[in-house]
Order: sequence, then C-alpha cells, then structure tokens
Amino acid sequence: MEIKEFPYIYPYSFSEAKRLNELDRWNASHKENVDCKNAIEEAIRCDFDGMHLKKECAESVIDHFGYKRVEYVLANSLQCKDYDGRFSRGNHDWAKRTYIAPDKDSYSNRNLNFAVDSHPAVLDGFVNQYRRAFQSLGMFDYTHCLPDTSKQDFEGKVIVLSPNTLKESCFTPQDQLWLCTGGFGSHAGARGQAVFATCLSDGEKTRWNRTDFVGVLADSHLPDWAREKLQELTAQEQTETAAHQIGGMTMQ
Repeated sequence: MEIKEFPYIYPYSFSEAKRLNELDRWNASHKENVDCKNAIEEAIRCDFDGMHLKKECAESVIDHFGYKRVEYVLANSLQCKDYDGRFSRGNHDWAKRTYIAPDKDSYSNRNLNFAVDSHPAVLDGFVNQYRRAFQSLGMFDYTHCLPDTSKQDFEGKVIVLSPNTLKESCFTPQDQLWLCTGGFGSHAGARGQAVFATCLSDGEKTRWNRTDFVGVLADSHLPDWAREKLQELTAQEQTETAAHQIGGMTMQ
C-alpha cells in the first residue's frame, strides 16, 4: 500500500461534538465513514462471484481509506450486528476491541449509517481478509505484552505504542517499541498520565500518555535488533549518569 496520510477519525458522538463545538470535524469524519462503508459494499459486489471473494478485495479499500478507517467501519458493522451468528466468534471478539462511541438519540442511531449491509457470510470473509492484511504488517499488540497492563510499571521497560496512536505512515513494528525513561504515568495507579520514552529504532525522545501504549513488551517477543538498541541506550544512559555525578563532585 502506498504510504500516505488519511483523514482523521473523529472518536466522539454527534452530541459530544456539538457540546465541544466540533460538528465540522464530526461531519467530515462521519462522511468518510459512510464513504468507506459504501466502498466496502461496492468492492464485495464486484469481487464476489457467488462462491468466492477475490483475495485482493479488502486491499483495494485499504489502499483508498487506510487501515484505521477500514477497521473502524468493519468493527462498527459487527458491533451493530452483534446478534448475527453468521459472523465468526473470532471476528465478533475482534470487533469489540475497537471502541465505537454510541451515537443515537430518540430519532436515529447514527452508527447504522456506516454499518456495512453486505451479506454477513461474505462480509465475514472480507473481515478475515482485512485482519490478514493487517497481521502481515507484523505489528505488536496486547498478545505480545505482559498481562495486567494497568498493574505494570513502565519505567526502564520496553513498551509498545498502540497502532491507534501511530500515523499510518509509521505503521511498522520498529516505530512501536520505546524505552520508558520516566514520568508520572509510568507508575501503575498514578494519577498522572505523562510517559517519557525513547524510540528504540531512531533514538527519538518524546512525551506520551500512558493510554497511548498497549503495554510492556514480553521479553520473549523482543526482537534481536531491539535488544541490541536497548543495550546501547542503557550503556549510554549509564555513561551520562556517571559523567554527571563526577561533574557534580566537590574536590577537597
């Protein structure tokens, strides 16, 4: 897929957007969601021969709308059809991991506007294609992390940045791995959210929020390149700390 940036996915409901005076952002994102839903239905119409769905069907929609938007629309579609047993249990469970803000009032359920209406059995196959396409990127997720993230201290550990936080132009596992160096949010149960970290791939240092991370990477999933970078950063930090301590000594 060509690397490019895609329109922002607005995460709040119509009423919340109205309260925040952000209806223009809600409208733009909602329209893009509906366009993506229509594109999925059209792709299925074109690529389903009555028996099989062409293997590149999902890729054409991902190319145009990006992984995040397609996942958002598919997750919303399955959440709206949670009662339908023609979707696999695995896909139902997958869809529930994406938060879709309830967006209905006494007049309508706006989330239904971008719920794909293709035949559930065929749409289930499309979801499978999407999930395989995303998995081929080799991204880290919660299955690669230590359990009970909320109870884990981050400081001094390799933490996994959520794909939801990354721009799609940075959708690589290398951009997900960061060494936590401190911040109130690095401590489990702390009120603060700030997490200071260094990217293992390029050494960039920045501030994130604790909620931007999936969790602490299990050591068994740490790649060799990341292990080497971690050793370099640790040695560098120790050298800088020692130099600072020497510089601060008072000679008698």
